[in-house]
Amino acid sequence: MGIYITSIHNIDFKEKEYTINFWLWLKYKNKDFDFLQNLEIPQAKSVEKSFAVTDSSDNRIYLQMKLQCVMKDSWKIGNFPFDRQNLRLAIENSQYDSRYLVFVPDTVGRNYDPRFTLSGWRIDSCRLETGTKPYETAFGDESLAKPHTEYSTFRVRLVIKRDATGLFWKMFLGMYIAFLIAYICFYIHADGIDSRFGLSVGSIFAVIGNKYIIDSALPESTSFTLVDTLHGLTLFFIFSVITCTAYTLKLVKQDKHKQADRFDFIAAQVLLLLYVLANIYFISQAKGG
Repeated sequence: MGIYITSIHNIDFKEKEYTINFWLWLKYKNKDFDFLQNLEIPQAKSVEKSFAVTDSSDNRIYLQMKLQCVMKDSWKIGNFPFDRQNLRLAIENSQYDSRYLVFVPDTVGRNYDPRFTLSGWRIDSCRLETGTKPYETAFGDESLAKPHTEYSTFRVRLVIKRDATGLFWKMFLGMYIAFLIAYICFYIHADGIDSRFGLSVGSIFAVIGNKYIIDSALPESTSFTLVDTLHGLTLFFIFSVITCTAYTLKLVKQDKHKQADRFDFIAAQVLLLLYVLANIYFISQAKGG
């Protein structure tokens, strides 16, 4: 069995699915094999055959077909938007188990068209392999001693990596601007303490709103993702700005204006440095992962 992928499109991150078009061909001698009717793609939401041709010369059968499949898969969003995804495609024959049919991959040539563009992604690798897939059932076959069957499977694993720079700034620019608005409070004179509190609190709501917008485009996850980390980090530092403002207010009420100005200056530099370093660290970890 061989495969040549012509396009991948309609990647739906929220619904965990994508559409793949590919050519598939098989070479075999047993005329009892009916791959047109008994070809099975377990993870496919839908399969559409648009073309098929059969050549039975030279005492063997050569079958070629073009398929379009809407595939369901699981996404790893821990490092989103610096994520790398494995697109998996498995092909089986529902008529014969591995005692009668075994797939052997055709590895000659390329397995995908290098000219097709996957918007926002780049192809890292494409790997073909074969094996057996166990099923803990006899599918009603009473001749089997135990409810266990194995089917030969042909697997394709396409590794894609997101081109994330533009998407990252598009998603997180609002969050960083919200932090900078809160950070500017350090440079507002202590007499405008109400303005300082108002800007900081407004920044918190802006960050929370930005996170909800991003989460609406992502599948649900129980793990802590990069999106959660950066927004949580930003909320923590904005809260630190509010805490520093409260301490400044206390100094001002004690007529310690010089100490208040000095505290604002030191706190501004320390918080900004720590915030930038923390962002660099977590983003670098995500890129490396």
